[in-house]
Amino acid sequence: MVSSFVAFVIVIGICVLVHEYGHYITARLLGVQVHEFAFGMGPVLKQVRQQNETRMLWSWRLFPVGGFCRLAGMGEENEDEAVVPGMGFNEQPAWKRFLILLDGSLNNIILALILTAAFLYGHGVLDMNDTKIGTLMDGYPAERSGFEIGDRIVAVNGKSVSEWREMSTSLRESATLGDVDFTVEREERTFHIKMPIPVSREQGYPMLGITPALVRYTASEAIKNAAGYIKDMTRLMLRGIWEWITRQQEVDVTGPIGIASMSGRAMREGTWSFVTFLALISLNLGLLNLFPFPALDGGRIIFVFLEMILRRRLPEKVENIIHTAGFVLLICLMVLVTWQDIWRLFSD
Repeated sequence: MVSSFVAFVIVIGICVLVHEYGHYITARLLGVQVHEFAFGMGPVLKQVRQQNETRMLWSWRLFPVGGFCRLAGMGEENEDEAVVPGMGFNEQPAWKRFLILLDGSLNNIILALILTAAFLYGHGVLDMNDTKIGTLMDGYPAERSGFEIGDRIVAVNGKSVSEWREMSTSLRESATLGDVDFTVEREERTFHIKMPIPVSREQGYPMLGITPALVRYTASEAIKNAAGYIKDMTRLMLRGIWEWITRQQEVDVTGPIGIASMSGRAMREGTWSFVTFLALISLNLGLLNLFPFPALDGGRIIFVFLEMILRRRLPEKVENIIHTAGFVLLICLMVLVTWQDIWRLFSD
């Protein structure tokens, strides 16, 4: 329980602060006044004010869960704060407001890319494009039939195979017909191993008991392949959300309690497991915030787009009412999802 809480605080803290820093740094670069950048939520523990014309405030708060960036001109001024003329967020042209709103999510996506590249460079991934054996699983046929780590399976029952999924499919199909003849390459020689492959009681299908080899990339290759992984993961997330919305299939939706549980599990599994989980959550946060829903960055971006197209701005009062309604709906959804998390926790 404690480890899950600590892991959750770290994950949410990093992802939210990276997101808010994207808003902050873009606002500062574009000449927009920032009232406060806060580390954590709740009552103030310590604050440091920059003594300049914009009186920027750094604050550290009681609850170490994320943080926030409070921009001038968005109706969140304290009594002792004033908006410098021309530096308020709502005074800016549409393109500046668009970039400030966008760069929070963009920062999360960049973080996910960096963490994924670090994983590919420092740890590596299972090489599904080859048939080289990485490990032999205890108690399975491969371990006692002459296979060794580093062997490459080049044919199954005389049928050539060049990548892992192709080899696995041929193995399962051949296993039902009797003994399976593997053509194996080891260093500079080729030989055959013929053996039966029984159905695993745990898995319910024939299991040879091997896993692919790890492949580690150079720094440049890691960045390039990380971009591909992020692209594929984004596509899967968007498809899953669409299928959930259109009720094409059941999709598990989890809230803070579920994320805390998964965070703790990832931390206990080791550093690299935690790194990949952090990358996944950061990517999720970045993408979900871009959804065109009121109160989210994506909802605000839609209003900016409409302003660019129509050459006129929706009255600020009306826009605030819409975002407030969206915020209430989000809170209701969060309560529902959290209740489901609690129900799962006590029903397992």
